[in-house]
Amino acid sequence: MNEDLKSIFQSLIDNNIQDQSIDEVLNHITKIFPTETCFSTSFSMEDQVITDFVKNSDVKIFTLDTGRLFEDTYNTWNLTRSKYKVNIKAYYPNQEELEPFIQENGPDSFYRSVENRKACCNIRKVQPLKRALARNKIWITGLRAEHSPDRENLQQLEWDESNQIIKFHPLLFWSTQEVKNYIKEKQIPYNILHDKGFVSIGCAPCTRAIQPGEDFRAGRWWWEDASKKECGLHVHK
Repeated sequence: MNEDLKSIFQSLIDNNIQDQSIDEVLNHITKIFPTETCFSTSFSMEDQVITDFVKNSDVKIFTLDTGRLFEDTYNTWNLTRSKYKVNIKAYYPNQEELEPFIQENGPDSFYRSVENRKACCNIRKVQPLKRALARNKIWITGLRAEHSPDRENLQQLEWDESNQIIKFHPLLFWSTQEVKNYIKEKQIPYNILHDKGFVSIGCAPCTRAIQPGEDFRAGRWWWEDASKKECGLHVHK
């Protein structure tokens, strides 16, 4: 079946579907996979824009609730549900994995080593993501090229070998200002932490506001070397 999906992916590339508008691509892929297209939201500005695009489609929306999110993120979640009347399915860490990990290492062991932090991310984010993506064929994300050097060479449509799924990044080439302009124009609710210097917002213990001139990802896992700042959700090879 994966080879069939890869063939469909290649056909989409050969037909230059990535050159079409976001609405056209969404319409095309949901016709092919009406019940197997999903979108992962963390309620970032980018994800709020995408929610506005998919609100009336067959795209399934889900989020990963790690148990350590900011209260402002939950508020944005509630405001999004209220505005769009959409169903947002939440995926949570497996307690049989999380409880022993915390019992052995403590609640904030991610500060002590990269290995502990990645183990925490794996339990709270990566494994729930795999459950969310299971039985889906298209995964829509809010990745943008400006986010990090690793993402500058991405294509809007790519094959994710790790998860055996087609990924679509509709806002890949949007600038930060374009995202903000769309939010303002459409009066879309967004996380107010963005107004306080928070750019990339994840779990509360692992996210801080950035200072003028700092890199987009500087506020995530700020105590680690910059080359290690990925959690495993998006593996680029």
